[in-house]
Amino acid sequence: MTAAHDLVAPPLAAPDLFRSAFRQHAAGVAVITASGSGPVGFTATSLASVAAEPPLISFGVGAGSSSWPVIAEAEYIGVHILGAHQRRLATSFARSGADRFAEPTRWRTGPEGVPVLDGVLAWLVCRIVARVPAADHRVVLAEVVEGSLDALPDGGGRPLLYHQGRFNELRD
Repeated sequence: MTAAHDLVAPPLAAPDLFRSAFRQHAAGVAVITASGSGPVGFTATSLASVAAEPPLISFGVGAGSSSWPVIAEAEYIGVHILGAHQRRLATSFARSGADRFAEPTRWRTGPEGVPVLDGVLAWLVCRIVARVPAADHRVVLAEVVEGSLDALPDGGGRPLLYHQGRFNELRD
């Protein structure tokens, strides 16, 4: 007879435990954009609502990412909440070395010169209020100053999610 404690998996080392635990956590998918000598952007699953008054958001960005030098100097950034129909866009902005703003990406210059992606569930322009070092990343805090809930022709609104290392969507 096997004891219940014999069925428990052996403990994982801290980094492995961390990665495995967060693979179980479904997260919304956003694209963060900024403008420097040209537009930059990346896919983020770390976007979080921090406060409603004033409206603050946070996200993490790797200090070694190609977008970090621009975000490190930017006063404003764009936050784009992706819909389930935008897996290709999320993949494009997650890929290293890709020209993320080339066709088929549709975008325009928005308020404060921030690149704004078309067809997203919502976009926000935010003023950066803090950049906090966190190991090999930076946590960015930003105050929402403008935005829009983009209307989708089919009345969409299903979010794109990231779970188990893949982009997913909610199922009924």
